[in-house]
Amino acid sequence: MDISFPVGSILDSKGTRLWSIDPESTVFDAISLMAEKNIGALPVVKNERLLGIISERDYTRKVILHGRASRETRVADIMTHPVITVSPQDSVEDCLELMTENRTRHLVVVEGGQILGIISIGDLVNSIIRVQANALDDMHRYVTGSYPG
Repeated sequence: MDISFPVGSILDSKGTRLWSIDPESTVFDAISLMAEKNIGALPVVKNERLLGIISERDYTRKVILHGRASRETRVADIMTHPVITVSPQDSVEDCLELMTENRTRHLVVVEGGQILGIISIGDLVNSIIRVQANALDDMHRYVTGSYPG
């Protein structure tokens, strides 16, 4: 199975809507936005510059486990930085490898200094499942004689 297709194709299917948070916002605001949008991470952006990323994992490990208050803790105090970024041309395979090596679940896709989106481990797995399903469909059509020749 070929998983060398670019992650830009995943962003194309996800859409271009991107939410972010200011580093001076509270962690409570970040977690509220993530819950509202049903997402697991937010890029931390100031003046269109990517400063970090905050995830649910950051919240649990850096706020909850340390007894901090989410309404008083700033995003800048717990965000992960530097951010691991990829380009839209990077392959799904390369992104999976990066996620595994760095024990992260989200990568920010950047091109020419502009944030294009975020891909999650779930996005990558779902894209691989779609590729596998398409390959199985093609094999089934080939075996049954209905594959275009």
